[in-house]
Amino acid sequence: MKNKYLIIVFLIFTFSFAQDDFEKMVQSEKKAAASKIAFVTNLNTSNYNVIYHKLEFNVDPAVYFISGKVTTTFIATSTLSTITFDLANELNVSSVTQAGNIVSFARSTNNELIITLAATVVTGGTATVEITYSGAPPVNGFSAFTVNTRSNGSKTLFTLSEPFGARDWWPCKQDLNDKIENIDVYITAPSQYVSVSNGIEQSAVISGSNKTTFFKHNYPIPAYLICLAVTNYSIFNQTAGTAPNTFPIVNYIYPENNTAAVQTQLAQTPLIMTFFENLFEPYPFKTEKYGHAQFGWGGGMEHTTVSFMVNFSRGLIAHELAHQWFGDKITCGSWKDIWLNEGFATYLTALVVENFDGLATYVNYKNNMINSATSTTGSVYLTDAEATNVNRIFSTQISYNKAAMVLNMLRFKMGDASFFQAVRNYLANPNLAYKFAVTTDLKAHLETAYGSNLNEFFNDWIYKQGYPSYTISAQNWGVAQAKIIVFQTQSDANSVPFFEMPLPIRLRGSNGEVQNVVVDNTVNGQEFLVPVSFTITSVEFDPEKNIISKNNVVSLSNQIFTPDQVLAVYPNPVSSDLYIQKPSDVTVIGSTIFNNIGQKVLENNALNFSVSGLSTGVYYIEIETSHGTYHKKIIKK
Repeated sequence: MKNKYLIIVFLIFTFSFAQDDFEKMVQSEKKAAASKIAFVTNLNTSNYNVIYHKLEFNVDPAVYFISGKVTTTFIATSTLSTITFDLANELNVSSVTQAGNIVSFARSTNNELIITLAATVVTGGTATVEITYSGAPPVNGFSAFTVNTRSNGSKTLFTLSEPFGARDWWPCKQDLNDKIENIDVYITAPSQYVSVSNGIEQSAVISGSNKTTFFKHNYPIPAYLICLAVTNYSIFNQTAGTAPNTFPIVNYIYPENNTAAVQTQLAQTPLIMTFFENLFEPYPFKTEKYGHAQFGWGGGMEHTTVSFMVNFSRGLIAHELAHQWFGDKITCGSWKDIWLNEGFATYLTALVVENFDGLATYVNYKNNMINSATSTTGSVYLTDAEATNVNRIFSTQISYNKAAMVLNMLRFKMGDASFFQAVRNYLANPNLAYKFAVTTDLKAHLETAYGSNLNEFFNDWIYKQGYPSYTISAQNWGVAQAKIIVFQTQSDANSVPFFEMPLPIRLRGSNGEVQNVVVDNTVNGQEFLVPVSFTITSVEFDPEKNIISKNNVVSLSNQIFTPDQVLAVYPNPVSSDLYIQKPSDVTVIGSTIFNNIGQKVLENNALNFSVSGLSTGVYYIEIETSHGTYHKKIIKK
């Protein structure tokens, strides 16, 4: 326990993300989703897929206004004479053209732009439209488009569209069934500012008092992950990847914060990137960049190739970087499956703690997640109704912490090799990569790697709600054995009557001996005999915090039993087969059954045998063992 106070200070620093920045990050994502309830996926946009966007934006961080031109190439999934885009009612469209010709359009009162095409586009056909628009984005709880002034007077503009805010600042198709194949983004702003967007900066051309910065992103991307930010950023560059396959990390930092301390924090990014690449696969957007841009909300947002960040704590860096695989490369296919984004990002942050800080810190980190997960109820997989509730979608306790611990439990149940191989296969699946996934997609890969179905696990821990509380009792059971009995209660027995799970138990002896055992708990009141090479003096349940549970009770009987006490016959009363239970160091030589007047009626030298031929009544069994001869009373039914 050397230097206890330094250890305490270190732990407080380490967990500051989980307790402070983590909550801010979740609140940021909730705020980003504030208008989710008011938005239902627009069926009027379901008859085409976007292939390409050219996005040309004109903005000034000092003015709450946007103007622009959005050029969209699409492929029809059914015959089209009109095409509908999501666009806030507050934004004005001045013209729409197709192949250079003006076409007519109309606005609905439901945040739609409806364009009459110059000619019908048949199924499988493509066309391109160009929309010129302008206006002040709606001021609502969503705040997808934000202009503010920092404490030093600097003007800042940024966007955050998850899940349905893109329509507030540009005409788009926003849902979870279509990714744009590639985008070009042109941001024109006063020349003193630095502009940020997805992908690689191609050029920055000054014309008069303005500067147009051009970004190209060549990976599929959903509308909600497209972003822009403009302010007086300073830039701090890093390099990640393994030579010759390296790529830049571009950090856009408020100049008042671009200090040696911030650069020291950012030095963690390449290390975490390498860890994730070694654990799973190369960074999904390695031909472009990764980076961070400071912005004005608490927490962060995982825009593809450039996460927007309130600060650069290691936990926030890890969480948003993890999303580049889980959320950006593979995006949840519905908000009911949000755990595929947030659960993985939260668990990967925990894995950084495990691998960078060691076991003790990792155990404490998991314990915090368990405490959070068991502070409420609810299932990891959302119902249809819950998927319209912003607070439920972005529940800290469930979508983040419980989901992360469910992944940890899958890892514990499956073993590291099978679990991580399953996740790598999931990420590499061509039907999912750079597309969308739902819970059953992940489950299929986990089952394939595990070699067995996980129906019971998913039913208990993902699709239904609640958590177990365990009562564990242990006792020395003869020589070189311990008996463990497991009982369980459930926080919501109407949802899950019994949680099946392998349970880790640690046995200790008086001379420092330690033995870890895992018992596969499938029924209540289950008994386990485990070999142990010492007399146990204490017992711990789940010492490394691998199981979601709460209010557990653990007890140890200090009584040491003799072979006569632990030698048992069951069932008793018996109708058919009789079993002899013995300590591991005892050998049964043979057994003889006598009736109640002392007559021998049956002899046997096996540990189980049939007594079905005996008449109903009371009998006595004499068991000859390597430790002596013992007598038991049995009743034949």
